[in-house]
Amino acid sequence: MLRPFALTIHVPGTLSANLRFNYTVPFDCTLRQVSAVTSNDADTTITVGTSADTDGFLKSTAIGDSNTPAEFDRGDFDGALVSGNEARLSDGDVLVALVDYDGASGTAGADLTLVLMLEEG
Repeated sequence: MLRPFALTIHVPGTLSANLRFNYTVPFDCTLRQVSAVTSNDADTTITVGTSADTDGFLKSTAIGDSNTPAEFDRGDFDGALVSGNEARLSDGDVLVALVDYDGASGTAGADLTLVLMLEEG
């Protein structure tokens, strides 16, 4: 049986700089979903990939705002590392999520919440 697990990140307050989240996966797994939101009407964007290609799974895209998360899954994964709509990671790969706090000079996000759902195997 394949076991799902979640990486949950929350940054309270208004963002004042871009963020980078790194996670070394402990076993082979597949990224199944990304959910991202800020509490305000912001221009925050996200990319997701690996340390080898930081937008290899999800190219820069606007996240949800005003407490309504945007959800991205295999149909949305559009990076160079996606194969057959699968965002696969191998044991030891570094999963990277990059958050542009103001979408290149728009309104900065506040109270960022990011959830990455993965599945073992």
